[in-house]
Amino acid sequence: MRIWPTRSWPVFTAALAASLLSAGCNNSAVPGLSGGLGSGSGDSSASALINASTAPDAKTSGGGFNPLAPPTTKAPGGREVIKNPTLDDVLTKGKLAEFTLGPANAPVTVIKYASLTCPYCRQFHQKEFPKLKRELIDTGKVRFIIREFPIGRASGNATIALRCAKMDNYLDLYGKFLAQQANWVSQDVRLDRIYAVAQQVGMKRSEFDACLKNQGMINDLQWVKDRGRKLGVIGTPNFFIQNKLYKKQLTVAEIRQAVDQALKAPALATSN
Repeated sequence: MRIWPTRSWPVFTAALAASLLSAGCNNSAVPGLSGGLGSGSGDSSASALINASTAPDAKTSGGGFNPLAPPTTKAPGGREVIKNPTLDDVLTKGKLAEFTLGPANAPVTVIKYASLTCPYCRQFHQKEFPKLKRELIDTGKVRFIIREFPIGRASGNATIALRCAKMDNYLDLYGKFLAQQANWVSQDVRLDRIYAVAQQVGMKRSEFDACLKNQGMINDLQWVKDRGRKLGVIGTPNFFIQNKLYKKQLTVAEIRQAVDQALKAPALATSN
């Protein structure tokens, strides 16, 4: 496997973009971020926790929250992927509260599955999300949900930190992790650099360290990713618009077109 130098981010991102599949970021398509990552110095406890869930993950032995596991045609535990999920299937959530924007009774729901190490997720958040919020969320047409789908141990640790923040700070910290990828994303997990981002929303180091040991929350994050796989998510960003899955990065124009089609449907499911 080719090793990508961490000190040359422009060269790294150019090579990264050239190697990504049309679906965006996924475990098999992101060299240096997705497969065979070392735990890195200072990451032994966090790495063990990330791989210590009760729910078995794909291509692992003994089960565990393994963000490195590649996408498969079957969900963890041998469960088949739901080929044609209903809106109720898509909206089913676990124990963790979900970050949402827009009215709960909005006629259309848009869900983004994201990994904090994914450059396409960063591009969408910076270029498309402001227009999405202004044109579709703030106007009451769309309820927008972000679901975590960490790819790689660095993303796994950052996702745990993201979930440690107060929900009022979720979108702010989410954006900071994406915008500052060059500062903390590397082949080795660098907890100090991940914390440096989390600290910007007022998180204390003691809170950060305790969060990495919160096995209950880690198990709940495992459920979110497992459920995404069961629904057919293969990488990031993947989107659900109502119950239709888009396995690629979308523009606001494409989302608007899909929303308009959904609004013209004979009947929309009422689950919210």
